[in-house]
Amino acid sequence: MGAQRLRVAFLDRDGVINHDSPDYIKHWSEVRFIPGSLSAVKALNDAGFAVMVITNQSAVHRRLITMAELARIHRKMQAAARREGGCITAFFFCPHLPDEGCTCRKPLPGLIRRAQEVYPIEIEGSVMVGDSAKDIACGKAAGCGATILVRTGNGATAETVLAREGIRPDKVSENLADAAVWIASRKAALRPKKGPKKD
Repeated sequence: MGAQRLRVAFLDRDGVINHDSPDYIKHWSEVRFIPGSLSAVKALNDAGFAVMVITNQSAVHRRLITMAELARIHRKMQAAARREGGCITAFFFCPHLPDEGCTCRKPLPGLIRRAQEVYPIEIEGSVMVGDSAKDIACGKAAGCGATILVRTGNGATAETVLAREGIRPDKVSENLADAAVWIASRKAALRPKKGPKKD
């Protein structure tokens, strides 16, 4: 019997879990959690979803932050979630600049594909939550069962961009806490559709 497949809530980081900064998040001292985001992680876990963070972090290749400091920030974010009773299973990040031509920078689905290489993920029963058009496009390209745009961070701007590009998230929520409530309520509907029987 194979490993049980995980249903995952893929979350963007800056603007979804913590407040974003035009100067980039370079040190743990600059991390400010959006109210309700850590309890939302627990709510997603309670609803049966593993939580994984999918984030573009070009500050690494801009030499604004070291890999060691980025890892420290992520360890401390995991610890903060644990104190609230939740669990962030993993962080997957793209360190590249937009013009480097990598395959992992959102809106490409490379980070989610990387997560699928590490964990047995039921992608059709998983969701992507973000505050940018890139997050929504990434989730759709990866085949997530639902994409949710939150209005925190760059969400208001993203709504305009998505409308212009003809891309529609499955849900627009005020914040991660509201998104978690919607995801939990839609859990059954997010189950993969069964195809026709094969002879």
